[in-house]
Amino acid sequence: MISEEHRYQDFLERIDRGEKIEADDWMPMDYRMQLIKLISMHAVSEIMGALPEKEWVPKAPTLRRKLAIMAKVQDEMGHGQLLLRVAEDLMAPLGKTRDDLLEDLFTGRLKFHNVFHLEAPTWADAGVIGWLVDGAAIITQTMSLDTSYAPYARALYRICAEEKFHAQHGESIVLALAEGTPDQRAMLQDAVSRWWPALLMFFGPPENGGITSNQQLNMRYKIRSQTNEELRQAFLTKYVPKIWHLGLQIPDETITYDKATRSWSYQQPDWDEFKKIVTGHGPKSRQRLQLRTLSYQESKWVRDALAIGNRVS
Repeated sequence: MISEEHRYQDFLERIDRGEKIEADDWMPMDYRMQLIKLISMHAVSEIMGALPEKEWVPKAPTLRRKLAIMAKVQDEMGHGQLLLRVAEDLMAPLGKTRDDLLEDLFTGRLKFHNVFHLEAPTWADAGVIGWLVDGAAIITQTMSLDTSYAPYARALYRICAEEKFHAQHGESIVLALAEGTPDQRAMLQDAVSRWWPALLMFFGPPENGGITSNQQLNMRYKIRSQTNEELRQAFLTKYVPKIWHLGLQIPDETITYDKATRSWSYQQPDWDEFKKIVTGHGPKSRQRLQLRTLSYQESKWVRDALAIGNRVS
């Protein structure tokens, strides 16, 4: 009989060789739990992330913009459903279902990204979400394309391809506003300034940020390949010059690039505020969770009908 220790060593050797783990392969429990935590948070963030832009579907300034943002909302919901399916296979051996996962969301036990707790009061917010928030997501998700868990990697290949279109959609809105009237430029500047701290928080705290982190464990298991700070530096390198090129200001007078170290120095966001937001105390946390809960409850009859149809067939 193969011991658990032998299985564990064999597992580590497999991922060190670059092999991929499938849902029905043996895996350590902490590997399974880290995947469930990561993928379920990613899934519900896609679902909750559709809500700020959903608010702009009826208010978009032109029919073309309306159709584009509507398609983006549909894509985000599809990403969430795809990732929930990946999470389901990991949870099944533990006796948990998709319903359990969503119940954890509704009751606040399952967190979603800080940016989707925030308000989106102007059309410029829709542009910043598409350009900078989705840009940040692409950096994070691209890092995980080579994850050791094969089902997640396969889902990410599709998601990343679609997210690139989302970022282009947001960039199109931003460029139109940047080249528009003084009022439109002012609206864009206001949105960038309001979103900047949340964008820095998007990648999570640094390891010395006083918040519990499993970054090193996830890197040992090759679930991820970069730390939160490395991802944040990649975001700054890509987007700070673009923001400045548009003549926009970043609300941080300290931000500078050191050519010798190839890194950015910047003002740390308020990580206490981050903890407050992700635990359900953001400006729009309650309203968006209530909306998602109500939607789930009102569609129960559809799930019940599908379940009956599956049993009959």
